[in-house]
Amino acid sequence: KMEKCVLKQGAEAKLYKYDFYGRPCIIKERFIKNYRHPSLDSALSIQRVKSEVRANLRCRMAGIRTPTVYMVNFENNSIYMEEIQDAITVKDYISSVHEEDRNRANVTLIPLAEAIGAMLSKMHENNIIHGDLTTSNILLQGDPSDLKLVLIDFGLSSFEASAEDKGVDLYVLERAFLSSHPNTQQLFDAILNSYSSAVKNSKKCKEALAKLDEVRLRGRKRTMVG
Repeated sequence: KMEKCVLKQGAEAKLYKYDFYGRPCIIKERFIKNYRHPSLDSALSIQRVKSEVRANLRCRMAGIRTPTVYMVNFENNSIYMEEIQDAITVKDYISSVHEEDRNRANVTLIPLAEAIGAMLSKMHENNIIHGDLTTSNILLQGDPSDLKLVLIDFGLSSFEASAEDKGVDLYVLERAFLSSHPNTQQLFDAILNSYSSAVKNSKKCKEALAKLDEVRLRGRKRTMVG
């Protein structure tokens, strides 16, 4: 039996590499919050784990690739899921393309931006809010030019899916995108154009994009005050 090997530690959980009956596996184990009452902490953690697994499955049902969930252990609030093989984060891929050819990078990356926009459009149409959209939480599997996207880490997901929630989801991605990848506003615009054109319900889409503009203004005001 293979030992668990710590891969990464975040604010909410620890990630381990593991072998699940011969399959490469990631275990995501949520921390116990000692400042919370034990029974409250347990109830909230179980709720979050269920919500994370549900968001993952709902995305799969909507045709968005996500890691397969193998098992959930509620004793220690951990999710056993497929480790995506032969993959690179979109963050690392964009950075490498920019390093190779700064002048042509944004043009080269437009198809990727459009694929991301179409995926997010599908997710929001199915009333799934990711809650932590960054270019580190989207993987490219296999040859990056095949644009096989895999969405990961649903730890902050929800299903309320109001226009405000969708606008905030897009704003979180925009902030992460532009801070991780300077001079890529053109790419983020391509994501939004694709998001709009892939959408089936244009009224809801317009509402979400209007909320994104509102949230941007609030963010700017906060920056100016700060």
